[in-house]
Amino acid sequence: MAEVKDQIRSNKGIVGIVEKVYESSVIIKILKNPTGIFFENNVTVINHKNYEVIHKAAF
Repeated sequence: MAEVKDQIRSNKGIVGIVEKVYESSVIIKILKNPTGIFFENNVTVINHKNYEVIHKAAF
């Protein structure tokens, strides 16, 4: 499961930084969006089952 400030990639290829972690999902600030789907404020919610952590945050 991702933590705040981790970088993740969704199953659809959206890459972003985790801003908030919930019980079954995360909210991310989108960095790369190859889908062409518009996300207001460049933010979206992704279920824990639908992403992989690609870079852990260094604290």
